[in-house]
Amino acid sequence: MSDDVFASSVFFRLTIADDDLGTFHTCEGLGAQVEVEQYAEGGNNGFTWSLPSRITWSNITMTRPVTGDSAKVLKWFNEVIKEADREDGEIVALAPDLTPIVSWQVMGIIPIRWQGPSFDPNQSQAAVETLEFAHEGLQASDDD
Repeated sequence: MSDDVFASSVFFRLTIADDDLGTFHTCEGLGAQVEVEQYAEGGNNGFTWSLPSRITWSNITMTRPVTGDSAKVLKWFNEVIKEADREDGEIVALAPDLTPIVSWQVMGIIPIRWQGPSFDPNQSQAAVETLEFAHEGLQASDDD
């Protein structure tokens, strides 16, 4: 990936188990939180030890206008629900010219929610779909 490209991308490509689910306009939830346990050591009144414990990964939510790739998402969603099989995937941030900026490996993806578009002839908004999924962790891709 290029070092001189800034993260001003407007697209995110999602691939899960070698299935290219297309590009999305937004990607939210790339994050984690570490639980910390406090331990007060006997005889040491100057501070309390903060010991890292469990890590909690945020669910990732991706949205986009309905495209020809929308059917791929629903097909993947239904297959995973039937098999209850977690798969690894990748999210790639893309520049406006679709040049990769940075990518993340996503471990153990399981779908949480798919929301299809709402069609209202009184609204002049694009039909949007949303995909939310849980996962077991993120790693930087090897080629970053």
